[in-house]
Amino acid sequence: MEEMIEMNETSGSEVTEFILTGITNSPELQGLLFVVFFLNYMAIVVGNLGLIILTRVDSHLQTPMYFFLRHLAFVDLGYSTTIGPKMLVGLIEGKHIISYNGCAIQLFFYAMFIISELFILSAMAYDRYVAICNPLYYMVIMSDMVCWLLVSMPYLYSTMVSLVVTIKLFKLSFCKSNIIRHFYCDGAPLLSITCSDISEIEFIIKIFASFNLVSSLLIVLISYMFILVTILRMNSSEGRQKAFSTFGSHLTGVVVFYGTLIFIYLQPQSSHSFDTDKIASVFYTLVIPMLNPLIYSLRNKEVKGALGRFFKKSCKLSL
Repeated sequence: MEEMIEMNETSGSEVTEFILTGITNSPELQGLLFVVFFLNYMAIVVGNLGLIILTRVDSHLQTPMYFFLRHLAFVDLGYSTTIGPKMLVGLIEGKHIISYNGCAIQLFFYAMFIISELFILSAMAYDRYVAICNPLYYMVIMSDMVCWLLVSMPYLYSTMVSLVVTIKLFKLSFCKSNIIRHFYCDGAPLLSITCSDISEIEFIIKIFASFNLVSSLLIVLISYMFILVTILRMNSSEGRQKAFSTFGSHLTGVVVFYGTLIFIYLQPQSSHSFDTDKIASVFYTLVIPMLNPLIYSLRNKEVKGALGRFFKKSCKLSL
């Protein structure tokens, strides 16, 4: 790999494409990984697209909770699609090459969808707080306008942040190498191959990353704190069990997603490695989007009921 890097030294004006190292350098594993990730991506598409359609067409799922779940499925499908198909093409061709502009576009959409997911998870936590702590005023507080506001703001904010970071990053000169030590275009691997001063862009990324992670997680934790206090004050064990079930799926999804991100960003600099980042990135870009539809459907009687009604209706129409 070091020899390849030396052979691909270049100046910023000459960079027209990047070479991604991919998940593995072993040619023997390329075929197996293609099959695994192809099935993985198909599961992501079927699961999330199915959830989007189901929560859209079923009259029983027209509540704020499923409105946010539909947008969560959309962003999951978004960032996995930003990365998955390109990675699959690289595996089947045996080479992972991405154009300069293609790399910028991939980075922009990946960052936009990931940031959106952070704040949509926060909106979902707030929704569960209102549903459990203020059930009588739930539909009043979580009106259509409020729901759209809670998803529009993350989309607009994430677009702005992604645009700023992408433009700043791709104004740098990549003269050390055009090899990106990752399976997609990400900020840290790109910064490692630039010969420009990276102090400004590093500061911008750290500020935005810290704000996004801390603020969204704080909203989730505060919402959960009020939810737990309310549940513990309930006299009925049946009521407590029902309340826990309404946010249990969201709690699972939050722990998995935030746990992975915190693992990546809180690693000590001395032990930080791109190989570790690759493993963690595979998990939250390709595994979590596959798990989320399962987490939110298999543990949800309303979704399972809607799925049953959908299949019955489809069977009747086909007959």
